[in-house]
Amino acid sequence: MSNSQDAPGERKPTSGNEPSARERIVGTAYELFCQHGIKAVGIDRIIAESGVAKMTMYRHFSSKEALALAVLERRERRWTEDWLQVQVQQRASAPADQLLAIFDVFDGWFRQLDFEGCLFIDALLEFDDRAHPIHQASREHLGRIRRFIAQLASGAGIADPDGFARQWHILMKGSIVAAGEGDVDAARRAQAMAQLLLAVATEAR
Repeated sequence: MSNSQDAPGERKPTSGNEPSARERIVGTAYELFCQHGIKAVGIDRIIAESGVAKMTMYRHFSSKEALALAVLERRERRWTEDWLQVQVQQRASAPADQLLAIFDVFDGWFRQLDFEGCLFIDALLEFDDRAHPIHQASREHLGRIRRFIAQLASGAGIADPDGFARQWHILMKGSIVAAGEGDVDAARRAQAMAQLLLAVATEAR
């Protein structure tokens, strides 16, 4: 496996391209939430590190919850759409190969010194009340990742794309947790299991 392009962090503005106050707030919260979790980061820290006034903060976001939801949306754009999906499509053309390429991409991500895990999983566990907006949003973001897998499975001719995607997603999420424990080879281990799963599913055709 070759290392992947770096997983997306918060982009720093170039000289002469100063971000708006809203961008500074979301960018700061993005970094802090990914590194420390949502509950562990207070709104005062976000205000201080983003360099905005408290009034400015609440003009853009009525609450920390509203800010967290904005950060989760940004995470989906940067992690799921702009990074994972793009990297997978660059590595392989056949849907079955793209499925396996997910773990090639993960392998490089897991080996980064600043590997921060999955914000969606972390938020889902932090806010375990299923009715909580952050829990619901995290579940929806994870669901869209699963739908991407199901699309690949359908393209590979697998009979039950949704059921297969749920199994595949378990391997993905499990490898992320294992990498968080310090297992930098977690993606390789998960890919070995994924190859067996894919073989069974394609034989069932």
